[in-house]
Amino acid sequence: MISTKAEIRRATLRRRGVAHGSGLDGAARAALDKALAPWRGQALSGYVPIGTEVDPLPVMARWESPVCVPVVRGVGLPLEFHRWTPGCEMVEGPFGVPVPVASEVVRPRVLIVPLVAFDSRGRRLGYGGGFYDRTLERMRGSSATWAVGFAYAAQEVECLRVEPTDQPLDAVVTEGGELRFRPLNDD
Repeated sequence: MISTKAEIRRATLRRRGVAHGSGLDGAARAALDKALAPWRGQALSGYVPIGTEVDPLPVMARWESPVCVPVVRGVGLPLEFHRWTPGCEMVEGPFGVPVPVASEVVRPRVLIVPLVAFDSRGRRLGYGGGFYDRTLERMRGSSATWAVGFAYAAQEVECLRVEPTDQPLDAVVTEGGELRFRPLNDD
């Protein structure tokens, strides 16, 4: 039985790597388009994929409202979100993640969240920095926010242990469709 977060990360990242090369991105993006349909017109945060993360950029490029990507401001701080457009000039930010050169801050209503692993209750395992947990806690404390994990089905694990600081996802989208953990009208 896999028990530590480090062991879960290693095992799930291996499975994600296999899924990444098997042509599932198109089906995952189609499912993401469908899951995000109720949020058309809202500001959207996505992410620039690193490594074997499933790629949301084509979905973000078609979004008609402001789109932004997360920017790490410092260890222990919540994320900031900067406007992103297809083809905008990017530079390497903290942890090697590309960020827009222009730093126009956008407050998203909907977040596409990358992850390492998830379970059937909406629990998410990230990379260990706690950036999304701090950000979601702050955002949910001041306004309605919808957080959608975007992953391959191979990243699902039976059960993740939670800590008091962990923030649940509202839904997870994979190539198999959407798993919703909170009703759309529960703001």
